[in-house]
Amino acid sequence: MSNTQTIQWFPGHMAKTRRKISEQLKLIDAVAEIVDARIPVSSRNPELKEIIGDKPHLILLNKCDMADDVATKQWIEYYKSQGIYAIPVDCKNGKGIPAFKDTVKTVLAKKLEQYRAKGMVGKPLRVMVVGIPNVGKSSFINRIAGGGRAKVENRPGVTRGNQWFTVDKELELLDTPGVLWPKFDDNTVGEHLAFTGAVTDRIIDIELLAMRLLELLIPLYPQLLNDRYKISEFPDDAYDALCLLGKKRGMMIRGGETDTERAAAMLLEEYRNCKIGKITLERVEL
Repeated sequence: MSNTQTIQWFPGHMAKTRRKISEQLKLIDAVAEIVDARIPVSSRNPELKEIIGDKPHLILLNKCDMADDVATKQWIEYYKSQGIYAIPVDCKNGKGIPAFKDTVKTVLAKKLEQYRAKGMVGKPLRVMVVGIPNVGKSSFINRIAGGGRAKVENRPGVTRGNQWFTVDKELELLDTPGVLWPKFDDNTVGEHLAFTGAVTDRIIDIELLAMRLLELLIPLYPQLLNDRYKISEFPDDAYDALCLLGKKRGMMIRGGETDTERAAAMLLEEYRNCKIGKITLERVEL
């Protein structure tokens, strides 16, 4: 049973961000795109490639500690086949962050050679950091630039202005506000962003969203669900599955019915905080 809902969210400042990115490309040597390792497709802005043109580009698969390790390796290989360097990172605990600087140097090897040929050894590389809201840009910059430099909040749209950060004498970063695109052409993209919290819950029917999440998790990760909720077999109907989940957690209301709103909020919270396990919802098509 399908329970899709159309999700659209495009605050006005995001259109301005796209213009700023275009305007400041002349100031930078490369673009570092941070995506959510759990949803590597949906958390990438499809307009970015057109915006940045031929600027060197690398991808950071953030929140890798919350994603399926096998799936993350497959995504790294996929990007490599497309000529894009990608590294798994976790900006909260610092995992993978030390590899960033060396990866930038690899991506910009030709630029560094040009600098050496012109006697410009020591000129800092300048990298623009981009990504959708709540994907971890501020946490990344705080980690790599010494902490406390960028405002971090688990709420979409916190960073509003472009800021420069000096990592060291060899590297400078340009932060940009998180930017989404005006319209999700595929409802699945909007849903996947909503699962992870990149889209505010205020505009979403969370019961429908939780039902859609169950429709994905049940076939992909039955063992993780059984380990967490002690349910070895779910009903085919997503609503019935949500009711069973709530019943298992004792979320009942008068008349013996399940409080499906509480059950939905619980499922989404536990998914977003990796309490169910390491999960990747989007896979490389092998």
